[in-house]
Amino acid sequence: MEPAALTTIILLPFIASVVAAALPSNARNMESTLAGLVALFGAINLAMYYPAIARGDIIEQQFLWLASFGLNLSLRMDGYGWMFGMLVYGIGALVVLYARYYMSPQDPVPRFFAFLLAFMGSMAGVVLSGNIIQIAFFWELTSIFSFLLIGYWHHRKDARRGARMALTVTGAGGLCLFAGMVMLGHIAGSYDLDVVLASGSQIRSHSAYPIVLCLILLGVFTKSAQFPFHFWLPNAMAAPTPVSAYLHSATMVKAGVFLLGRFWPVLSGTELWFWLVSGVGALTLLFAAFVAMFQRDLKGLLAYSTISHLGLITLLFGLNRDLAAVAAVFHIMNHATFKASLFMVVGIVDHETGTRDIRRLSGLRHTMPITFVLALVATAAMAGVPFFNGFLSKEMFFAETTLVHAPTYIQASLPVLAVVFGIFSCIYSLRFAYDVFFGAPADDLPKDPHDPPIWMNVPVGFLVVICFAVGVLPSLTIGGFLAAAATPVVGGDLPYYSLAVWHGINRPLIMSVIALTVGAALFFFVAKFVRGKDYLADYAFTWTLTGQRLFEYLLAYCTHSGRNLLGRLITHRLQWQIFWVLMVTFFVAFTPLWYGGLRLGDHAPQPLSPSFGTIWLVGCVCAIAAAWQAKFHRLAAMILLGVTGLCVVITFTWLSAPDLGLTQLTVEVVTTILLLLGLRWLPQRDKSIRPSTWSIDQNVAQARRARDLIIAMFAGSGIALLAYAMMSRTYTDSSSLFHLQRAYTEGGGANVVNVTLVDFRAFDTFGEIVVLGIVGITIYALLRRFRPARETMDLPMQQRVLPSDLVTDLFNPRQAKDTAIGYLTVPAVLVRLLLPITTLVAAYLFLRGHNEPGGGFAAGLVFSVGLLLQYIISGSQWVEANLTLYPRRWIALGFVCAIVAGMGSLYWGYPFLTSHSRYVTIPYIGDVHLASAMAFDLAVFSVVVGATLLILIALAHQSTRAHRYHARKIEDEAEQKQAAALRARAKAAYAEAARFNVQQHHSRK
Repeated sequence: MEPAALTTIILLPFIASVVAAALPSNARNMESTLAGLVALFGAINLAMYYPAIARGDIIEQQFLWLASFGLNLSLRMDGYGWMFGMLVYGIGALVVLYARYYMSPQDPVPRFFAFLLAFMGSMAGVVLSGNIIQIAFFWELTSIFSFLLIGYWHHRKDARRGARMALTVTGAGGLCLFAGMVMLGHIAGSYDLDVVLASGSQIRSHSAYPIVLCLILLGVFTKSAQFPFHFWLPNAMAAPTPVSAYLHSATMVKAGVFLLGRFWPVLSGTELWFWLVSGVGALTLLFAAFVAMFQRDLKGLLAYSTISHLGLITLLFGLNRDLAAVAAVFHIMNHATFKASLFMVVGIVDHETGTRDIRRLSGLRHTMPITFVLALVATAAMAGVPFFNGFLSKEMFFAETTLVHAPTYIQASLPVLAVVFGIFSCIYSLRFAYDVFFGAPADDLPKDPHDPPIWMNVPVGFLVVICFAVGVLPSLTIGGFLAAAATPVVGGDLPYYSLAVWHGINRPLIMSVIALTVGAALFFFVAKFVRGKDYLADYAFTWTLTGQRLFEYLLAYCTHSGRNLLGRLITHRLQWQIFWVLMVTFFVAFTPLWYGGLRLGDHAPQPLSPSFGTIWLVGCVCAIAAAWQAKFHRLAAMILLGVTGLCVVITFTWLSAPDLGLTQLTVEVVTTILLLLGLRWLPQRDKSIRPSTWSIDQNVAQARRARDLIIAMFAGSGIALLAYAMMSRTYTDSSSLFHLQRAYTEGGGANVVNVTLVDFRAFDTFGEIVVLGIVGITIYALLRRFRPARETMDLPMQQRVLPSDLVTDLFNPRQAKDTAIGYLTVPAVLVRLLLPITTLVAAYLFLRGHNEPGGGFAAGLVFSVGLLLQYIISGSQWVEANLTLYPRRWIALGFVCAIVAGMGSLYWGYPFLTSHSRYVTIPYIGDVHLASAMAFDLAVFSVVVGATLLILIALAHQSTRAHRYHARKIEDEAEQKQAAALRARAKAAYAEAARFNVQQHHSRK
């Protein structure tokens, strides 16, 4: 049986994540089963690759994307990537089983497993990528999904704060990493990982090596919580315990040390590497181990122990020794097993007792005997006790600290630092095991403790067995795996090392004995005094918050400074906003032209015909007139602007560009209609802003207009100059010849413009439709909260002269569902008959677009025009009641079609969005030319229709608000009239009663 392809192994978690998110919230077993099967599938298939990996083979899979830029979708698995992949999927499967029993029935389980699966796929993408830009991409995905997992219980303030802190720190480091990757690929001449790994000497000798190293190390240190970026990891303990177990053992924080090992053959071997990497590692190793001893929360203790062990791994990678790198890989494997099991034990204790506070826990070995045994073995492995896996890798670490080649004071201090670390790790390990499980049983726990369900202990037991088996039989159990994983890191032949349990009495053994003995003695003889002095714990706790406080102060300072800067620069005046946009654009465009010059072509100018010159003259006059009328008469300005657009359409057609002319014509129609609908809701111009007499303000206004005129002339002249420079060149001097020669042979279409958009530059078009969809959704979101000005809302009532009942029908949505009544009946009938015609024209343009003028963009706009007319004549309520339109689904369908079209090309081994065409014989029709680019063109069509309709609906709903406003106004006026009539009637009755009383009084006299 052949193992699955690497693409399947990486993509399956993402697909399962979408499926998990769609499952009902009460399907706990289905959710966990899905996630567990995906993780098992990945682990089993990776295990099937082991024979090839053990032989030293490299499994590669590549899909062409942007081959000319060296950006291909590349997957690569060597022994090092295989080892991390096994950790990701193997421990992931155990975490899923554990989470099934840990998560509460009240928790939104679909969201949890959806995030966990997506995070699993992101981490697998990091370790199995064969392109360094691709590594940076998946790297940032791990930051995003870890943010979602840490903030899973978003109703808690600490979860929101921890998630935000983790995303900020690791995301900022990821940006630095991306910059370093770009520079690294530039130095190596390729972004392919194989090429980069083979360019070690070239990279180390380059002048930009220090910058590249610092940028990459910033990404590594932030992700692996190295000092001074360590503070985010303890705050991430607000995540559910299964997430903490997964992040600390196999994924998130291990991504940083993975990258150290991945680029060790390329970046190591220099003094700068030694001082930066080993220095930060040593500082983190000692600082975090010290702080861990004073933690009161079990997860906090394990969090700082994780930081300390990551510092140990970082220190080993920084020593510039092959054997130290092997020891680092070995400790990565060991740390993953005992740390995952310890976090699961903490989750069990918290789940069964209701607290993680060490001060409240005691004597749990009596009530939780199975958990006690498992915790004892895992804690012994973390402390480095003999016959457990942690002892072996820690002894290799002790040995490497005594063999380092460095200045004398470093050689003397490193072994001492290692022993001190061993003492600290022994103390916090004893505190974890002894204070929680030994002593008298606690009597003030929130719950009555007992062992959890057996399946909750199974993942812990599996990992604990590995810890013991590796510690007793290392060569038999893990020897081959370690050799396969360490060989790619070393980049050559492995140095000699022995995994025997007993090497005789040597310096590493003596250091281990000293660390364990002194640590145990300090714990049992001094721990009582230390535990009784809370101020020592408070002091250590203050140390832990130093980085967090600096981060919070920096964040608050940036926020405050940003608000101040925004207050100084922001303006609600559109004129000033456009002014600064134009000035920045002018500067950005002018700078390269100033230094590089502007080369004009030598193409002979063509004579200007009188008719063509007349069209241009009309267009220029209308453009100037539109600019002049924009301030005084909006409707006139829009009409003039439409004439200018029509002149541009004629120009495109005249210059043998009918496709551009058709597109421009449809764009003019749609944008003119949308702008007119938008202008309808702007307030009227205040004529008082034009003073009748000259003043200082008038002089300032005149100067400002002159300045704007100069800027407009410079901008227009610059665009004209650039256009002339391009048009004066022959087509052989540009990319036109490439497209003309290859449009039909490689793109399968005679319409060069359409082939360019959906094939040669399809990725650019994909980005453009994404932007178009985002713009449509953004405008819709903004206009949902927009409320027209009151004088604009009152305008129809002031200008319409209609019977009162017709006014009520027009403006009361509860009484009139079709506004096409009265004088609008005939246009409504014509417009409704026009809809199938526009649909037919749109289909015609869409189907012919690959070979004739047309395409998805023009077809989408034509179809949108048919729907626009329905809204304008019949009103939004009638359209939405009679036509089922879901614009956001249109946009989503377009994105799906584009992705499917691109992935289809990758599946067949071609670059992303590469199109193919062939003739298909259809009975009774004949040969029909079909192109795979039709699917991508359908995506363009769908996004254009969806975005246009979404903007239109947002504008049309302003009319609905106006209807409701006038309905309320009519009701208020009726109520006021009724109240006035009642008051007048009451007043008359009162006057009549008064007269009657007077008459009675006179009659008695």
